[in-house]
Amino acid sequence: MPHELGLITTLASGFGLALIFGFIAAKMGLPALVGYLLAGILIGPSTPGFVADGAIAAQLAEVGVMLLMFGVGLHFSLKDLLAVRRLAVPGAIVQMIVATALGMAMAKWWWGWNLAGSLVFGLALSVASTVVLLKALESRGLLESVNGQIAVGWLVVEDLAMVLVLVLLPPIADALGSAKPAAVAAATGVSAVQDWWVTLALTLARVAAFIAIMLVAGRRLFPWLLWQVTRTGSRELFTLAVIAAAVGIAFGSAKLFGVSFALGAFFAGMVMRESQFSHRAAEESLPLRDAFAVLFFVSVGMLFDPSVLMDKPLEVLGVVGVIVVGKSIASALLVLLLRYPLSTAMTVSASLAQIGEFSFILASLGVALGMLPKEGQSLILAGALISIAVNPLAFAIVEPLRAWVIKRSALARKLESRDDPLAELPTSTHHKFLSGQVVLVGYGRVGRRIARDLRAHDIPYVVTEQNREVVEQLRDEHIPAVAGDAADEGTLIQAHIARAGMLVIATADTLHVRQMIHIARTLNPDIEIIVRSHNEEEAALLEHEHQARIFLGEHELAQSMARHVLERVQPTTTAPAPH
Repeated sequence: MPHELGLITTLASGFGLALIFGFIAAKMGLPALVGYLLAGILIGPSTPGFVADGAIAAQLAEVGVMLLMFGVGLHFSLKDLLAVRRLAVPGAIVQMIVATALGMAMAKWWWGWNLAGSLVFGLALSVASTVVLLKALESRGLLESVNGQIAVGWLVVEDLAMVLVLVLLPPIADALGSAKPAAVAAATGVSAVQDWWVTLALTLARVAAFIAIMLVAGRRLFPWLLWQVTRTGSRELFTLAVIAAAVGIAFGSAKLFGVSFALGAFFAGMVMRESQFSHRAAEESLPLRDAFAVLFFVSVGMLFDPSVLMDKPLEVLGVVGVIVVGKSIASALLVLLLRYPLSTAMTVSASLAQIGEFSFILASLGVALGMLPKEGQSLILAGALISIAVNPLAFAIVEPLRAWVIKRSALARKLESRDDPLAELPTSTHHKFLSGQVVLVGYGRVGRRIARDLRAHDIPYVVTEQNREVVEQLRDEHIPAVAGDAADEGTLIQAHIARAGMLVIATADTLHVRQMIHIARTLNPDIEIIVRSHNEEEAALLEHEHQARIFLGEHELAQSMARHVLERVQPTTTAPAPH
């Protein structure tokens, strides 16, 4: 086959088989990505028959990662990132240390590897795949929830840490005496390895410079550029501008500042969010994001050699155990120690129970430097494939498992209602906030605007919010707030729902709305309930079943616009016709 057809054949075979096996997986009740992975295995070099171009597939997958992270950035503001820093930063760092230690211990004491190989292996198991997480959160409508933001922020910190690891790995290899001089020179770009601290300082300086440029200059430049393109009236140019920004900035940031493609695209989307065209940009890039995300999973499947399952079944089982069980338990304990709810701990655990793109990059570099044995790379790929395939199932059992544990475990119930100063209103709270008040669930973009108007009209209200940092900030501003999940009875009790005049559910988490309404109706049968929703069918069911007033985003926007049009046009249309 002519070389110039490699791209076409890779796209045709990848998309075609992904569609077939994804459809079969969906019909069998399995996640579609299981089918995508299987499609990659079939066109990979380790199975007989047609073999697609792995290098082209990998590059196409990188484009998918860029577009997906860009889309996340469009929905994830700097304020959202800073709001979860107290949990995401220490949690990600400690979890990576624990996971690395588990992987190192298994490789060194069970398999007898040297220190360098064990270190690379442990680091590869410590970092989760952002792409897999985002697909899981999006499919369950959790991306804009507090737990979703915490999980995304956690993985952003992991990605930043891995940027440093990739830069520091060559000098570490040299210091441990396990690196090939030529490989170190190729990885570092110099004939002799620089001092560790100099390398670390230069890397931190480049990353800081990139973030500063994006947040300062980018927040002014990109919205202006989008506006200029929009003024041309060309939809094609607008779509082109969005894609060019995502891919171009990701590539430029990697070349100039040494950050990953994914991080560059994420920050590009986050600063472009400042434009009023951010929603349109997200819609225009969505089809391409979905298509190239499929190629990411296909490319992962192409890397996998099924023979490792037969040759080293116990080793593969151990790797999967560290990824799915060890990391999950460690992250859950960390979240609980930082006094977050059990639901947050379980969501973060499910989010981290897999590995992906950074693990592949690290494994490849480790083999090139002579640190990681070739069999280590095969085990990492096997662990990635299996953990990615079972990750949707891990998310699916989070809520049933949480309900089962709380029902049967006194410890779990204690964790839900433990002695937390932020989980109840201070005793000094004024009595006007304890009777006839509005209970506002969620203090995100919608909740903040509602709270602002309530304050302007001197209407007392109490906020319930899962993000502890937000609750602490509200307390500092002398606004009554309770930390916790409003789907748990204790949280609404602490907000004095039994004597409240109204419940306003402004959170984007629609999974637990019925539970919130049920608790409120049980404790206060006459309470008026207002709910935010984005789904018309769900809104109709909630309104019919629970007699709640539902506000649909698109419906309310259309009504406001129509009202304004009628106010402006009606005087002209009703004026008497001239004689």
